[in-house]
Amino acid sequence: MIELDQVSIRLQDRIVLDDISVSISEHRIGVIGDNGSGKSTFARLLNGLIVPDSGFVKVQDLDTRNDGKEIRSRVGFLFQNPDNQIVMPTVAEELELGLKPLKLKVADRARRVEEALERFSLTHLADRSAHLLSGGEKQLVALAGVMVTEPEILVCDEPTTLLDRRNATHVMRLIAELSCQVIVITHHFEHLHDFDRVLVIANGKITNDGPAKLTIRQYMETLT
Repeated sequence: MIELDQVSIRLQDRIVLDDISVSISEHRIGVIGDNGSGKSTFARLLNGLIVPDSGFVKVQDLDTRNDGKEIRSRVGFLFQNPDNQIVMPTVAEELELGLKPLKLKVADRARRVEEALERFSLTHLADRSAHLLSGGEKQLVALAGVMVTEPEILVCDEPTTLLDRRNATHVMRLIAELSCQVIVITHHFEHLHDFDRVLVIANGKITNDGPAKLTIRQYMETLT
């Protein structure tokens, strides 16, 4: 469960999010809206990358203001641009990096890395430079690097925006198969039709909230 209660965020003179209250418990949740509507700020609230100016955000009864480190161990975050996420030289080293704070035994770290490489079809790239891969491969590495830590919740901020259609479909298929709760911020509505719920954010507020197909159709009608 993620709960936002009367959350507002102001950047300089602009209100980015305005008095948002919502509870999120479904397995698959999509978040859509126009550019500049506040979607990415909303995403960063969910694991404490940003804390609200007023109101509170709680993840499983933990407050993002006071329990950010613990929350980030439970809520993984996948950025739009994998170059903002990948820091280690090779793919295997990138996956292992996220495990170091968990203080696992060497053998357990190696097992988790091997399993993640296989799960995301990256085994053949294990020793390759992560920074020289294609865009689709980098996004898979970023996703594997998050999921190797076994988060309970995954937040994805526009994970397919920089990918071509084939790679976008592949990444979203893998995300859809994850067992953890997933929240996806995206402009690509076609990836959300099987989701349990979709939120629409406009001008810093949640303006629609409901079943995926209905909510997407209603949003698209506002664009015509």
